[in-house]
Amino acid sequence: MNQTKQLFGTNGVRGIVGESMTPGLVLRIGQALGSMRPGTIAIGRDTRTSGPMLVHALKAGLIGTGCRVVDCGVLPTPALQYIVRDRFAAGAMITASHNPPEYNGVKIIERDGTEMGDGEVLALEGRLFRDEYALAGWTGLGDEEEHPELVEQYLSGILAHFPGELGRGMTVAVDPGSGPASLTTSTLLERMGCTVRAINNTPDGTFPGRLPEPTPAGLRSLAELVRETGAAFGVAHDGDADRAVFIDDRGRYVEENREFALIAHHVCRRRQGVIVTPVSTSQLIEDVAAATGCTVRYTQVGSIYVARSMLALLEAGMEVAFGGEGNGGLIYPDHQFCRDGGMTAAMMVAMLSETGRPLSALVDELPPYHFINLRLKTRHAEEIVTMVAAAFPDFSADRTDGVRISKGKTWALVRRSGTEPIIRVMVEAEDRVGAEAMRDEILRLITPLLD
Repeated sequence: MNQTKQLFGTNGVRGIVGESMTPGLVLRIGQALGSMRPGTIAIGRDTRTSGPMLVHALKAGLIGTGCRVVDCGVLPTPALQYIVRDRFAAGAMITASHNPPEYNGVKIIERDGTEMGDGEVLALEGRLFRDEYALAGWTGLGDEEEHPELVEQYLSGILAHFPGELGRGMTVAVDPGSGPASLTTSTLLERMGCTVRAINNTPDGTFPGRLPEPTPAGLRSLAELVRETGAAFGVAHDGDADRAVFIDDRGRYVEENREFALIAHHVCRRRQGVIVTPVSTSQLIEDVAAATGCTVRYTQVGSIYVARSMLALLEAGMEVAFGGEGNGGLIYPDHQFCRDGGMTAAMMVAMLSETGRPLSALVDELPPYHFINLRLKTRHAEEIVTMVAAAFPDFSADRTDGVRISKGKTWALVRRSGTEPIIRVMVEAEDRVGAEAMRDEILRLITPLLD
């Protein structure tokens, strides 16, 4: 078996519809999944215009292997993961997450609610490439049922962590970006007692208000809404709502590492243990761990590696406090082991309700680290990683994913993309001057190998 994933990336398989992402491919994915996980499979989709077409292809593949399909309709990815957990043989979500509207894809969900791991993905790809499926005869075909009401289990699951109306008297501005959170986040926050003001809150797979990736530029309208309504904060989601990003009460975008630090601090004051996060995360999380009596465990970049590491630590008898990535994708171990944008929106309400302080004040109290993120084209990624590891002998080197070199509170991560001919360079220091100096030193070293 080829040990390198060829179709699936860190978070499923994605592509441009009608080019690499076709009904034929999704049919075969359904056949492979049904062959590996026979039984009842829950499926869902985001709001993309190609979603119904690909859902039909997925259903055909699953039914052809004898599976019963439960169609949960349009809903966030973490909602489907919550529904699947311990109730279904597996799940599959038709989504391209933060990618532009012309993309779509498939995320495979295991019985425990996590995304399928690398080893099982390789086995699934092997079936695709060999056309090896356990197809049923005409008397053994599966069937389908539609149960869009199952999303209520997800909403109730989040609300169970926040009894009472913690948001009473709090106005929140919401921008689901016309994605599936249009059907869940406003409802969730209203049930917490919040007054909700929303934009881009109607499902629309053309994404007329903004693109699925919630960038600072794309969220200017949300920032204006926060200022106009006097909202305590604004919350926005990516295209499948497994992430949440925030605008503070002054209309400023909250950089996602700072979001992670604030919410981790709130959670870890009550729940000590290990904080699990990728090597791409800010030094802020070390500060949070030190302040709350926790430790940090680093993983490869990707939420599946964070989730699986959390589960492995728990199985080993260790206490796990929190997990997540510095992109707004946070994982709450007492809720479920996947990124959950709805849970994060609710947690922000709870944090502000308890502290009684503005989000802007909490953000401004964090240490002022400066973070730089570069995306550079190259066909020499492995050579660059080796070069950087050797060029800084006074720095400690972590080879968990690419190389992360660290000295004091300055660090840099250099890693290749798993899906594109690029290399990612992330640098952080205590101030802009230090971060830019580190960035420039690395660029001087690697520029001859860039395209």
